Amino acid sequence: MMILVFGGPLFAQEQRAFRRGHAFSGTLMFGVDGGVTMGITDYGKLKPDIMGRTALEYFFPSSSSGIFSIRAFGSGGYIKGRDVYRTPESFRTSFYSLGGGVAYNFAIINIVFPYIFAGASYMHFDPTDVNRNRLPRNALGQYNRYEVNYNGEIGLRTLLTDQISFNISAGVQFSPNDNWDDVIAKGNNDMMLQGMIGFSYSFFTKIDSDGDGVEDSKDMCPDTPAGVKVDQFGCPLDSDGDKVPDYQDKCPDTPKGVRVDKNGCPLDTDMDGVPDYADKCPNTPEGVQVDNSGCPLDTDGDGVADYMDKCPDTPKEARVDRNGCPLDGDMDGVPDYLDKCPNTPKGVQVDQNGCPIEKEKVTITKKIILSGDTNFESNKAQLLPAAYTQLNRLADVMKNNPETRWRIEGHTDSRGSSESNMKLSQRRAEAVADYLSSMGIERSRFEIIPYGSTRPIAPNNTSEGRAMNRRVEVRLIEE
Repeated sequence: MMILVFGGPLFAQEQRAFRRGHAFSGTLMFGVDGGVTMGITDYGKLKPDIMGRTALEYFFPSSSSGIFSIRAFGSGGYIKGRDVYRTPESFRTSFYSLGGGVAYNFAIINIVFPYIFAGASYMHFDPTDVNRNRLPRNALGQYNRYEVNYNGEIGLRTLLTDQISFNISAGVQFSPNDNWDDVIAKGNNDMMLQGMIGFSYSFFTKIDSDGDGVEDSKDMCPDTPAGVKVDQFGCPLDSDGDKVPDYQDKCPDTPKGVRVDKNGCPLDTDMDGVPDYADKCPNTPEGVQVDNSGCPLDTDGDGVADYMDKCPDTPKEARVDRNGCPLDGDMDGVPDYLDKCPNTPKGVQVDQNGCPIEKEKVTITKKIILSGDTNFESNKAQLLPAAYTQLNRLADVMKNNPETRWRIEGHTDSRGSSESNMKLSQRRAEAVADYLSSMGIERSRFEIIPYGSTRPIAPNNTSEGRAMNRRVEVRLIEE
């Protein structure tokens, strides 16, 4: 008995550790109990006796840990008492009852189930002395030996297996009369205390409501959709462990520990197409093209991302400013990486290599070359401030030599179509003419010729060569 009572729950706990709701939900239980009675009658000394009971109880379906049940029972036994001041000194009354009622059942760790019960029963009793002779009033038929009683009970069930439980209970049964001991004492109706132990067997425990192959008593996910594969606990499989079941997971192979959205896919906060767990630049602005690491593209490798780079084709070795354009430390209009005289004093006129032009040759400037990288916005005809120094000096020459005429030639590298290159060289040449006109030089003194990519001064197969070919030349027209 001790092995069943104390060892059984350990087995049951292993079997039902993951059970959802109440273990007896939707089951029919048959129980057999035996125990002792204690009659509280007009006999002064209480004496214990024996009784037995069988019961059939139905538990209403519920996923809650507390459920109602209805019970029908039959019981039989004896009550007795002794009092030296009464005749006879002892009595023993046999009884049997048929009854029913309602119970409310709780759950503790899903193997221990306390309950409370209230009901009524129809009882037959037969008071006798110790020799089984009917007591006087009983023998004379002075009262009805059949009556309706009222029953109350508290108890505890402990699961030993999925179907078998051990029961212990304490109850009370009230009589509306005072005849169980054949003695009438005004105002004191008889009652009986009951203490019992027993066993119950549950039917219909193997129910699988959602048809997933795991019975309800062990199903942690009792409402799984039809056809979904489940684990041993009846829950949908989650192969990658991201807490989104496989049947809803659009990214079923997410690495362990990665945060995911409701579809089971790794989060991509900046929406650049690279998930956060692999994104080395997690705050990329929307719409910016990125590499496999989630970082903005930097085509020319100058450290300034393309979306911020105003000079996206800078040669690899050139140092750049925050806008991605080559540095021009002495601000002579020739970028440092092409400047062979990088420390030219401010305002000194230089040649295309960035070196000062010898004074004896500056009688009159015959040609200047504006680099496309530092003097124009990339792929545009908008002049940059770096061009103003040379153009201002050229305007002074033109003003000092009003009889001169000038040819403004636009040139590009070979990338792009011939048509687009020709148009860009035309616009850049006109931009230079417009600037000189704004300085007071008559437009009629200019001849504008776009050459596009037809007259390179360096090979176009290197970034350095292409940079030299992107230029505007202003030449003196010699008669």
